[in-house]
Amino acid sequence: RVVLAHEGQRTMVTMSSDIGGDPKNFAIVVPVPTVIQRDQVRLVKPETVEHLAAFSKPRLVEYYDDDPCPKPMPVVAAPMPTAMAMARMPMPAPAPAGVRIEAQYSVGEYDIVVLSATDSGGLMSYLANNHYRVPTGAEPTIRSYMRQNMRFFLAKVNLERFGNKPGAFLKPIQVEYVSPKFMLPIRLGTVNATGPQDMIVLALTKTGRVETTNYRTAPVPTGVDVPLFVRGQFNQFYDTMFERQANEQGGDAVFLEYAWNIGGMMCDPCSSTPLSLEELKELGAHWIQTS
Repeated sequence: RVVLAHEGQRTMVTMSSDIGGDPKNFAIVVPVPTVIQRDQVRLVKPETVEHLAAFSKPRLVEYYDDDPCPKPMPVVAAPMPTAMAMARMPMPAPAPAGVRIEAQYSVGEYDIVVLSATDSGGLMSYLANNHYRVPTGAEPTIRSYMRQNMRFFLAKVNLERFGNKPGAFLKPIQVEYVSPKFMLPIRLGTVNATGPQDMIVLALTKTGRVETTNYRTAPVPTGVDVPLFVRGQFNQFYDTMFERQANEQGGDAVFLEYAWNIGGMMCDPCSSTPLSLEELKELGAHWIQTS
């Protein structure tokens, strides 16, 4: 799950990851358009990301039309859980030829290194030497990002600071950058997949909404009358409907599930309490003024 806040040339990307297994095996490699410095990285409370996800969930709305004259008012909403939906920092292995360490620091439980590279083989060697499990077939993808002059943001969990507590959750990590490039590089993640992947992007903008330029945007059916029995099994109904839509699109589209003007905190209906201004700013909506 990714929260993307964008205004002008300033972008904040908050990455919230579901992990399975031991945290020591968790690491992320994210192409970024600029060298990310320590003051451009923050940790976000997991519950803030969850709140935004809950606020934008698909919902079933039931209207009663007892009187044909007044405007019908929403009275029931059944939201569904989205199914798709300072210890010393260890020194990394030396960078091989064609790879340069641009920055290195710690944030919370993460040890972070930012690299630039001119040789994909050298970058693959660096990742392997530093115990990043690079999937087979990743080098062509890495090479394509290098041709775009992208840097590579690497983050690993430091178990001494994390505590390795059973049942503990990693905090979402937020990266800020200023660049004319407005993009979300996800192809490395798709290379790492063992099957179909589901990625949820929650986008915040000052005006308008976000759509993709390199994928078709397909709307999820909405405003459709459904039989009454769906009320008791909306989760299953929505999952089945979404799967059918994904199949019809050939698995090659971005689905717009929800778009709304959050400024007035109005929705039809709200599936959770609206986010506070402080929460929206925490997620990157820096244009909001709070007193």
